[in-house]
Amino acid sequence: MHYEGDHIIRPPSEAHSIILQVTVGCSHNRCTFCGTYKEERFRLKDEAIIAEDLAFAARHCRRQRRVFLADGDVLILPQHRLVSLLTAIRAQLPWVNRVSLYANAKAIRAKSIEQLQELKGLGLDRVYLGLESGHDPTLAAINKGADSSAMIAAGQRVRQAGLFLSVTALLGIAGATDSLAHAEATGRVLSAMAPNQIGILTLMLLANTPLHAEAQAGRFCLPDQAGMLRELRVMVEHLNLARGQLMSNHASNYLPINARLPRDKAAVLATIDQALAGAVHLKPEYLRAL
Repeated sequence: MHYEGDHIIRPPSEAHSIILQVTVGCSHNRCTFCGTYKEERFRLKDEAIIAEDLAFAARHCRRQRRVFLADGDVLILPQHRLVSLLTAIRAQLPWVNRVSLYANAKAIRAKSIEQLQELKGLGLDRVYLGLESGHDPTLAAINKGADSSAMIAAGQRVRQAGLFLSVTALLGIAGATDSLAHAEATGRVLSAMAPNQIGILTLMLLANTPLHAEAQAGRFCLPDQAGMLRELRVMVEHLNLARGQLMSNHASNYLPINARLPRDKAAVLATIDQALAGAVHLKPEYLRAL
């Protein structure tokens, strides 16, 4: 398989997927906390190279039943290219039963519900959307490129098209000052988006990011471990979903959670309380990673 750039990332649930790189970098690439593609100019990969990778997968990846389309925002592609790509995947990898991708709010809102439904009909199954925060001052501060209303609209559009929606939220992204305001707003926005799956990550400052520079200058302060747990508790407390999965299985998190909402909400809150009281073992710093 042909990969460009220094980083090929994917969600934890795509660990066993065929990673087909369709774009290089991220179409937004301005978030102050993300250093993944800072040195990459966003570009679409040559269709001939993608075709070669598909042919390779057809020969050598017959046991893998999922495809993840990398990099940061494949949905930004013109509709005709996405249609052509999904048609080729279906023709050449007929055993694949799930195709997934990352998307940002701008790219989602640029597609009509009908266009998203067309992609679903061709095999697109799952969209991963990074919310990070539902707190508008925090979204503005981290230069996310969308406010909470735009995030809600994007999430609801994915759901209305019948696609599986997985949304990530980021503990610590508001700093210590706005920690609980961020947590409460994020719980409420997630509830309005009604995702099928919520993934919780914990912020780790990367040296090549503006937010790291802010921290070094004393203008940004991460919550401590207990502060992260309190933030998580408030976020979960304000989550009201008819049905959904809540996960904090990312390597950055102190406390792993895998729960079904609303069934397990009380149990999750109790576990967080036990962790705050020191009765639950937390992941040590040296094992945390991105």
